[in-house]
Amino acid sequence: MMSPDQPFLLSQADLRAADVSWAYNREAGTPISEAELQQWKQRVAQYQRQVQQTPSVEQGCLFGGESSDSATIAATLDPFTLPPQNAEFWRGQFQEAGVPALYFVVDHDVPLLLYVGETVKSNQRWQGVHDCKRYILSYVAAHRTHNLPVAVNIGFWPHAATDRKARQRLESDLICHWRSPFNKENWQMWSTPFVGGKLEG
Repeated sequence: MMSPDQPFLLSQADLRAADVSWAYNREAGTPISEAELQQWKQRVAQYQRQVQQTPSVEQGCLFGGESSDSATIAATLDPFTLPPQNAEFWRGQFQEAGVPALYFVVDHDVPLLLYVGETVKSNQRWQGVHDCKRYILSYVAAHRTHNLPVAVNIGFWPHAATDRKARQRLESDLICHWRSPFNKENWQMWSTPFVGGKLEG
């Protein structure tokens, strides 16, 4: 159940549609169709556009505790305005490890915020194994299958606290605020089709 303080921007009809989503009913290994992909993206993007257009207010959150400075930052930080970097940025050579940061995976073609994360070393975060890399590959592969445009990039907000718990609290507030579909907290809400064990599409 949602907190009574939490504004919710989807109608009950939208929620029912999500509950019976094709993502839970199609056979394993069945590629996502172009129409299904477009509908899924538009549903998430519509919600996030409404978040952008809604005046900032203190809001409750399913995943966090009481409102705090992090909730205020989450309500005002706009991931779509951060300078984008290629999602493969981590393959580059860096002189420094980077800084504590929040990062945002965005498909700028829509635009659509896919994932929110936090790190203590922004230049090293994605070296090695990271589940979101797999989700991105699946998402991009689904677009390539249907010759659809896609522009997945990553943006960093380099003003995060050095304290890990504080960063994680802000990360949680941002995930709650934007309902980013690749974060596991929101998988059920969006019936996210790109987070399974195999690439879909």
